[in-house]
Amino acid sequence: ENFLHKTSAPFSTNSHDAFISPNTLNLSSFTKLMKKLKEIHPEASRDRIVDALLEVRKNNKGILSGLSIDSIVKRTSAVL
Repeated sequence: ENFLHKTSAPFSTNSHDAFISPNTLNLSSFTKLMKKLKEIHPEASRDRIVDALLEVRKNNKGILSGLSIDSIVKRTSAVL
């Protein structure tokens, strides 16, 4: 997926531009996370999932590192 780079992971949403540093969530984890969330919430657009992830990050002192993927999925699902 070309929207992610080795040094950074920028992505756009409908409402705003967002930036997740590679230290916060690496490419492999991000890909797994998006796939899992899309399977659980097929009705949610990619942008909506990203917005929900950003809300989870904001509610966790601005970081996702230290949280397991399962924990992030549960928190994001609650937002969605």
